[in-house]
Parts: sequence; C-alpha cells; structure tokens
Amino acid sequence: MKRRTFITLLAGASAAWPLVARAQQGDRVRRLAAMMGGRNADTDPEGRAWFAAFRKALEDLGWVEGRNFRADYRWPSGDVDRMEAIAKEFIDLEPDVMFAGSTPSALALLRQTRTIPIVFTNLSDPVGTGVVENLARPGANATGFTAYEYSLAGKWLEILKEVAPFVTRVAVLFNPETAPYARYYLSVIETSAPAFGVAVYGLSIHSISEMEIAIEAEARMPGTGLIVLPDAFTFAHRAEQIAATGRHRLPAIYALRGQALEAACYPTGPTRSTSIGALRHTSIAFSKVRSPPTSRCKIRPSTS
Repeated sequence: MKRRTFITLLAGASAAWPLVARAQQGDRVRRLAAMMGGRNADTDPEGRAWFAAFRKALEDLGWVEGRNFRADYRWPSGDVDRMEAIAKEFIDLEPDVMFAGSTPSALALLRQTRTIPIVFTNLSDPVGTGVVENLARPGANATGFTAYEYSLAGKWLEILKEVAPFVTRVAVLFNPETAPYARYYLSVIETSAPAFGVAVYGLSIHSISEMEIAIEAEARMPGTGLIVLPDAFTFAHRAEQIAATGRHRLPAIYALRGQALEAACYPTGPTRSTSIGALRHTSIAFSKVRSPPTSRCKIRPSTS
C-alpha cells in the first residue's frame, strides 16, 4: 500500500471508516503509543474524563483495546525532560502510530522519528512551532488538530476586563519550555491592551515554586489580573496555580477549559468532544501501512 494513503481528510475518514475497518482490522494487532496531555488519569478527574472519552472514541471507530490494538499510555505532566524520555521509549516499542496531547510532546516525538505517523490534538500554532510545514500540507509524519488561534488572546483580555473592570495591569502566565508559542499570544494581548486601558507583560515561570512566588508577587500590586495561556505545564499543575490565585484573590482568565471549570470560571477553551476529533486520524493511521500524512491539519474553534 502506498505511503501517501495513510491518512485521509477528516470528513472522508468519518464516512469511510466502517469499510476501512472491516477490510483492514484482520491484518494484525496494531500498536498505539500515546503521550497524553494533562495529568495521570488515575489521579486527575479531568484527565480521567478525557482518557475515557479518548478510549470511547477509538471504540466507536472500531478499535477495541485488547482485541485489535494494544496501547501504551504515558502522562508526562508538563515535564519536558520526561517527554523526551517517553519519546525515546516509544521508538523502542515500534508502534504503528503515536499520539501527542501537547506541543512539547509532539516536538519530542518528532525529534525521535520522521517515519512513524504522529497524530496530535489541542496544539497552538503547529506551523510556527515546527510541528508541521503548513496546515494544508503538513509534510513529514505529523498531522492533527489545533484548537486555538492567536486572535483569541484579545478576547481573553476583553473577558478579564468584563469580570474585573478594576484591572489595570495584566500578567500573562506561561512556562516557555512548554509554551514556546507564548510570545505570539502575548503580542496580540499587548496590541489589544490600549483599548482596555491596561498594561500587559509576560510572567514566565519554570517550576511550581516559581509559579506560586510569581502569583503572590503579582497579587501585591493593585489592579492586577492574570491570563493563563494554553500550556501543558500550567494545566498539569493547575491545582497549585488555582489555589495560589484563589488564596491571593487574583482575578484570572484561563485559556484551557479544564482550568476554568476547576476554578469556577467561565470556560473559554475547547470541549472534550471537539478535542477528541483527532482520534479519527488515529484510526486511519492504524488501518494503513506506515506512511507520511497528506491530510491537512484541522482547526477546531474554541467553544464555550
């Protein structure tokens, strides 16, 4: 089978899957290696719900774990060193397809292989970060979904001013190691800032302790609000971040839905159902011989 047939467009995959599954599943047991976003499903309610939706989506597409495919799941919890170690481990497993739930995990997998198909979801700017060449023709061996575009950052600022009109200073929280695209979001927020009468600046952190100290320092400054960018690190450690924000009564807007819900805020991020669409790509990758993707990346708009 030709390499370029490994992934089709999402719409075609959705319609063609039942026929493909019946024709291909009997070949052999496939293997999936998945580097999940967030925290371990055993300890994190949001991670558990996402993981259940992930497996259910595969079952709906005809892939039943233990019957026609086996899977290896890992949760790096926003730790980039752990992501690199997992990526190397996955190569030794020789999977048919790999899944990435964040930008740094996708990049870690790409540093290890340019042949094994990689499906990603919920990335910010897969082009700018080098995951794919462009959205229409990803090139190499990766494709998937991006749930955010930079223009959304201006909306986050608008919502923050609506819920906390006294805010005059806005700190934008992120870990540069897990959010290499942060400067683009920050640029959009800075451009929007004059219209809302606020000063905007980046709040770069690299650890939980740095995050807690930075939030405490910001809370001492009158009129300060917080925007938390889409970021594997801050999402994995959202309990500590939300606790610190609440302890110091710092108004905050969260890009990721799971953080907003746990902080009892208005959710602005994509729902679990929109994120899970990447699994259709995974199912097609399973049913084909390894080959580079030719289907375009999909943009899943953020929903409330």
